[in-house]
Amino acid sequence: MTISIHSTDRVFVLTGAGISAESGLPTFRASDGLWEGYRIEDVCTPEAWERDPASVWAFYSARRAAAQKAKPNPAHCALAKLESQLPERFFLCTQNVDDLHERAGSVHLVHMHGELAKSRCEYECGAPPVEDRAVYASLAEVGRCGCGGRLRPHIVFFGEVPLEMDRIQRELAKATWMLVVGTSGSVYPAAHFVHWARHAGARTVYVGPERPLNAAAFTHVVDGKAGEVLPELFQVED
Repeated sequence: MTISIHSTDRVFVLTGAGISAESGLPTFRASDGLWEGYRIEDVCTPEAWERDPASVWAFYSARRAAAQKAKPNPAHCALAKLESQLPERFFLCTQNVDDLHERAGSVHLVHMHGELAKSRCEYECGAPPVEDRAVYASLAEVGRCGCGGRLRPHIVFFGEVPLEMDRIQRELAKATWMLVVGTSGSVYPAAHFVHWARHAGARTVYVGPERPLNAAAFTHVVDGKAGEVLPELFQVED
């Protein structure tokens, strides 16, 4: 299947765990309700951070180590190529916290759930996130902010507000095409994005090996692995 888009179109892309899974990174939650052997409540909530920051850092340090070994797959590269064909008219929003999109060449993107390779102050002191790729062996190795607060992973924990929502909504309102890749349609607010795009008049495409829960909202649903489908899916015409 090939979809023709015009060079004047605006494309909004949303990616989820499925695209990173094709690079060998585990998806968010297994069928037994665990995340890489951990309960979500123990590693990804503000309460977990308050109760046991050492366990939270142990979990995210392990995820950092895994992400640093992973490599972008053909799906990441295909999206970077599409961006290069639509300068200033392409926007990528990812639910993933790895940097595989950036390493593939994507530039105009936001990580709505945060970034593994950054840390930020545990307090809302106004200090920006800092680059941090360290894999910590103990909590004692973790640095502190200038205000005295301990650095925490720059990750949106459950119960916290996703990042860049105002910018995301502005980009959705301008889009003429929306592409969703490798997300189940069960995580909110991202599952609403396709409805917002449709309301704004965009045509919508889903790519993934399984139909998402919100499949009825898409103009096209393309079954298959993103790395196999995306390299040939779009053709940009002048």
